[in-house]
Amino acid sequence: MKLRLQLAVFLLIASCAPVLAQKNAPLPPAERTSLVSAHAPSLPPPRPVARVNGAVLTDRDLLREMYTIFPYAKQHNGGFPQAMEGGIRQGALKMIEFEELAYQEAKRRQMTITPQRIAASEKQFHQRFDSEQQYDVFLRTEAGGSEPVLRAKIKRSLLIEDLLKEEVNDKSAVSVAEAKTFYEHNPERFTLPESYAVQTISILPPKAAGAQQPNAAAATPEQLKQMRARAQEALKQAKATKTYEEFGVLAEKISEDDYRVMMGDHRNVKSAGMPKEVLAVVSKMLPGQVSDLIEADGVLTIVRLNAHTPSQVQKFAEVQQALRAQMQSNKTEKLRHELDARLRRNAKIEEL
Repeated sequence: MKLRLQLAVFLLIASCAPVLAQKNAPLPPAERTSLVSAHAPSLPPPRPVARVNGAVLTDRDLLREMYTIFPYAKQHNGGFPQAMEGGIRQGALKMIEFEELAYQEAKRRQMTITPQRIAASEKQFHQRFDSEQQYDVFLRTEAGGSEPVLRAKIKRSLLIEDLLKEEVNDKSAVSVAEAKTFYEHNPERFTLPESYAVQTISILPPKAAGAQQPNAAAATPEQLKQMRARAQEALKQAKATKTYEEFGVLAEKISEDDYRVMMGDHRNVKSAGMPKEVLAVVSKMLPGQVSDLIEADGVLTIVRLNAHTPSQVQKFAEVQQALRAQMQSNKTEKLRHELDARLRRNAKIEEL
């Protein structure tokens, strides 16, 4: 039920209010008023931001939805990252319009909520507050101190929930048979590419003056000679290692690439993403073997192969649960968009 989310948002608003009173938050003044309303109920009334078939939606409705979309606002002192705020606001505005349209559609269909269900939801909602004082502030701020008004809000949330259940949730279920059909018709989606788990020790060419990256072409013959000498010494030590740990410790000590801080471990690398010179060597190695020097793009590299995973197709049993969840999520999103478009078709919506 959407009203359950309002408690967390209310607590966030209240906790951020003192901070926002002291610094400029990246929100228009009316929305900053909404932020502090729970902390200071004497502030001006909510400001309209949209009308949906005559029903007024306010900046407080909008802000609550913005916090639902971006729950990390507390880490930003109750505000939103400047680059994201416009998108968050627009998405939140469309969502509260959609919910109002869903509520109006539920009323048009004469859907009902039993008094017992409203009472149970009200009790459950009340219990989520840490104290009666906190609940009283919420009631005063969000319902004008009126429990009947709060019950009306709860009823509205339940009607929206029931309409979405009927139009979206009940229609978005994905059976095992549907998932199996998708699996059989899209084998490429479930094919794991060939990969190699490798560690490396790399000796890099020197940097040219002013260059950001090593450049073998700009190195002098003497520098290249020294580089190859370092690589031969590294190879001698690498060949003496017997385990992942021994090779990794050596990589941390003498390797010159960024993977040295991870014991030279690249984890699983897709064969398509490996330099062709390296792939040509590791494709002929056995796990545990250490290569000779491999030269690719001017870098001298030593590779330890830890594992080779051939290309393989995942079994349906392995992907069934995740596949059904993903298919259901996609179906749910599609049905919500279709419902939104249907409800908007003949609606009068004014964004203020």
